[in-house]
Amino acid sequence: MMELLDTSPAVNVEEAEYIRLLGYPRGRVLEGRARELANWARAWYAEYGRPWIYAREANSVDLNEGSISIEGAEFKSERLLETLKKAVAHSVVLAAVCAGPEVEQEARRLWLDERPDEYFFLEVFGSTVVENLVMMAGARLCEWAEAQNMAVLPHYSPGYPEWDIGEQPRLLELLSGCKALPRSLVALDSGALSPKKSLLAVFGVTRHTDCLRRLTELDPCENCSLAGCQYRRAAFGRGNKDVPLEPDVQYAVNAKALKRWAEERLSLMTREDGGIDALFRYDGSTCTNMGRPLAFHYNLTLGPREDGYPIREQRCAPAPGDRGHTYMCQYLRDGERLLVEIAQERPLLGRPLNEVLAWQRTANPAACYCEPASREHKWGLVLETVHYALAQMETQHR
Repeated sequence: MMELLDTSPAVNVEEAEYIRLLGYPRGRVLEGRARELANWARAWYAEYGRPWIYAREANSVDLNEGSISIEGAEFKSERLLETLKKAVAHSVVLAAVCAGPEVEQEARRLWLDERPDEYFFLEVFGSTVVENLVMMAGARLCEWAEAQNMAVLPHYSPGYPEWDIGEQPRLLELLSGCKALPRSLVALDSGALSPKKSLLAVFGVTRHTDCLRRLTELDPCENCSLAGCQYRRAAFGRGNKDVPLEPDVQYAVNAKALKRWAEERLSLMTREDGGIDALFRYDGSTCTNMGRPLAFHYNLTLGPREDGYPIREQRCAPAPGDRGHTYMCQYLRDGERLLVEIAQERPLLGRPLNEVLAWQRTANPAACYCEPASREHKWGLVLETVHYALAQMETQHR
């Protein structure tokens, strides 16, 4: 029987998911105080957070009329029961994930210290960690199932529609009955968990993978946004999974300039997973020191077309051999710290490439990299050029 235990999972909260849970609109780029708080919450958790994942396959599962029996314990969830029956599931995996009590304790302390901003950003980051842990658990289960020609269904949890949260203590007892969980997890009389940044879940398992192809609502990939998963069968349902990049759109940059840059400055390479590696060279000059020439490289990794070309990685740095950047006035003041700031600026990371069209940014055509606004402006040029080039490719293949 399958069992999974990870007491130090590598948490990788997607920026876009964090921004979504913070309540900002899609495509928003955090700036100023919000950016400072988001970076602080991420850094705090990286140092003090103690997340964990535990999962095990149930010894038995019976799908009855109106209830599910897992190892003799009865659960009533019409939604979960229907899903398991549709997929002809033969087994289930019980899972528990926890972001750790530390984040909850620190958030409470911040609230009592009358620091509501820090409280809110850390509280939300803890919730995003839980989402990330569930996706990680699902990816591990997918790996296990794939090796045995099986498939794992989307997870379902007490408190979701058509599953009473009052059954959560019974599920926790069942989950931890055979083996103690790595750290304390308690179900309160209300059904809530302590630590509260935790989740219990049931994953169905089926050998009938053809069911998933016919019934897309059962496809776990439709419900999972984990970046870079090698077992992905379909696009994340929240995204725009099969809408190509349209060529007839309104860019912030002149289309003639985009065409020239796409031909002269941009190189694209298709990855084995269907994604795209893009390299853009920007040639500028310093604003002082008699306008010395400089060159920066922009490297991007995009996900596959069917996922909407999500931006998986992005980085900006001086081109190999460039020395012009060392004459910028900001570099003369801050040195390598400026290059670190430039490398950390990754606007729209995790978002579909199409969102560059709605990205509101300040127009600042300065040719140097001294000011954040000018760097943001350049990122806009780069992303629109990549969008333009891929959209033209779409046209050619229609």
